Amino acid sequence: MTVREILRMGDPRLLRVAQPVTQFDTPELHALVADMFETMHAANGAGLAAPQIGVDLQLVIFGFGSNQRYPDAPPVPETVLINPVLTPLSDEMEEGVEGCLSVPGLRGSVPRYTRLHYEGFDQFGKRIVRDAEGFHARVVQHEVDHLLGILYPMRIRDFSRFGFTEVMFPHLDPGADD
Repeated sequence: MTVREILRMGDPRLLRVAQPVTQFDTPELHALVADMFETMHAANGAGLAAPQIGVDLQLVIFGFGSNQRYPDAPPVPETVLINPVLTPLSDEMEEGVEGCLSVPGLRGSVPRYTRLHYEGFDQFGKRIVRDAEGFHARVVQHEVDHLLGILYPMRIRDFSRFGFTEVMFPHLDPGADD
């Protein structure tokens, strides 16, 4: 397992639309998933998309029991999600503060669907079908946006609620957001 470099906002590779995964249960895919988890854990992340490490594939990982970047967030099941399809379960949206490993040191309030259905595959090709709500739904939407070349600042509607983590949340460890 290797901790990979996380691309930062401004890198054009983060703006591409990722390609579908066509081969499952391969040594290369398993190694990529292992590297992504190692990278996410090293950065204290809640999720990571393959494009964030320069891999142009529709692959995201997410999940944690607790996370120091989001200390009030409930646990989210650790998941590998490939070729995802998201379907909102209602029109209800909610503003919530997000950060991103590709946008270190900043946070912003982003509107997201409160409930959604998602489908896809794990690295073995096994189908995943789940409904999610709250922070779990927010994390899935954030990570899948990366597969579409969208970073969370592109979704912010009110830039008065976008700023440096250390200013907006002085009680959080500023080193945990870099």
